[in-house]
Amino acid sequence: TRLIDALLQQWPGYLAYFISFVTILIMWVSHHRLFNYIKRSDDTFLFLNGLLLLFVTFVPFPTALLSEYIRSDDAHIASAIYSGTYLAVAIVFNLLWRYASSRNRLLDKKSDPCFVAAISRQYMFGPPLYLLAFFLSFFSVAASVGMCFVLAIFFALTGKISRFTCDINRHT
Repeated sequence: TRLIDALLQQWPGYLAYFISFVTILIMWVSHHRLFNYIKRSDDTFLFLNGLLLLFVTFVPFPTALLSEYIRSDDAHIASAIYSGTYLAVAIVFNLLWRYASSRNRLLDKKSDPCFVAAISRQYMFGPPLYLLAFFLSFFSVAASVGMCFVLAIFFALTGKISRFTCDINRHT
């Protein structure tokens, strides 16, 4: 039927929505994980947290843009805006964490130093890799969007990997 055909033609929108939903979910989980260690706040931290919220809530716009233009000559631009948004999120996540964790400024006094260092290390990868995804968007939309999704999975798994690594280091 025409409705089924029309719905099937919308596959880029479904895929972009799914990828963005999973990525926002991972951002939410990562943010929640940070607050297992962050126990205090100040005005600077609250503004950085608000800036993070700004970029996270912006994600649906480049998602819609990408799904609308993915099969056009402007797909590279839409992909650049999409990956650039994730680059901005990664930068602000780093600023937020670095501000909170610098000299344990806002962290729980009992925070595990191994895990704090592990979070700092894993967050270091975000900006340069999302920057690579941004540059990839001008050569391959699929590679750029795929890299954004793979990075989301990486950040979803690194919390468990870091905890496992710290547990092993404590027992050796």
